[in-house]
Amino acid sequence: MFLFPLYLVLFEFTTYIGNDMIQPGMLAVVTHFKAGAEWVPTSMTAYLAGGIFLQWLLGPLSDRCGRRPVMLGGVAFFILSCLAILLVTNIEQFIFMRFLQGIGLCFIGAIGYATIQESFEERLCIKITALMANVALIAPLIGPLAGAALLHVAPWQSMFVLCAWLAAISFYGLWKVMPETAKLRGDKFSITHLWRDYCQVLSNHKFICGSLAIGFAILPLLAWIAQSPVILISGESLSTLNYGLLQIPVFGALILGNLTLVYMTGKNSVETLIKWAAPPMMLGVLIAALATHFFSHAYLWMTMGLSLYAFGIGLSNAGLYRLTLFSSNVSNGTVSSIMSIISMLVFTVGIEIAKFSYLCGGSELFNFFNVMSGLCWLAFVVLFLYHR
Repeated sequence: MFLFPLYLVLFEFTTYIGNDMIQPGMLAVVTHFKAGAEWVPTSMTAYLAGGIFLQWLLGPLSDRCGRRPVMLGGVAFFILSCLAILLVTNIEQFIFMRFLQGIGLCFIGAIGYATIQESFEERLCIKITALMANVALIAPLIGPLAGAALLHVAPWQSMFVLCAWLAAISFYGLWKVMPETAKLRGDKFSITHLWRDYCQVLSNHKFICGSLAIGFAILPLLAWIAQSPVILISGESLSTLNYGLLQIPVFGALILGNLTLVYMTGKNSVETLIKWAAPPMMLGVLIAALATHFFSHAYLWMTMGLSLYAFGIGLSNAGLYRLTLFSSNVSNGTVSSIMSIISMLVFTVGIEIAKFSYLCGGSELFNFFNVMSGLCWLAFVVLFLYHR
């Protein structure tokens, strides 16, 4: 049973590193296709948009057709899309293929994590998901460094070959060990029932607040992943190696927060851990915003502030996910799908707003946007806990 989370997190790691490795390589990609630097964050936006595309369908479909066949189909599709990007001839085709690759994200939350939640009891599940998050977070930790290093010895296309190879290992493992937990398997799939379930979930104010809180919590980190190549390499004239090194404190702090969550789970309530996360998160984005307001080259302060913010996310997010998923009586596949849709919408729109903020006001306005995201997280968490 415990091999299943390992193979699932390998696929999650692969989908993440498929984004994190290519971000430092995006400057090489736009140069290869003779496109402008404004396409750099658009690659990540397209990837996340793909992560929204089938969320509405996959959870309910896996409830009735089974988690295993839908999950395995998703991994196979991701492998094919990684290989197909080797054939593109312009930046528009590249962005479209990034969108198709992003569809692989749909299967992780809507199916993979729903299966994890159904397979283990609450305390063990929170610890497992927090530890899984640590493995998955190695991707943004080493991805930029690995991508920058790989560019010195191989073309950017080699990153997608590597992702296809890792996903193939995951496919084999999931085929061997993934359990089937769908309780409605065999029931007839009906659009009428699907619409009824969606209406029931979306009318649950507690669920909506929890889902939005999850989205706004992660948004500043995703905005940093998407925009930091432009901020650090183009704006601050840092090397790709130094750019990669500056990712270490941010995602190292996120891993440290997850490890703290594993240690504290069982000793404190999930709600208490979420409350403890608020001070470092809000202080972190405020440090970054104030530093870039008063100093023109405050990227080290910005990194420190985002690191503090990341620690708070690691401390709270696995517990918040669990509480939100079980805040509705509808089947977990459907609930998980809607959670992912809401989060991905926040990510996709938010990253584009973050890009526009940087283009209009540089790092100062970018970090002001992160402060607003943190305040949205705080507001929705307060409302979520109030409803509980």
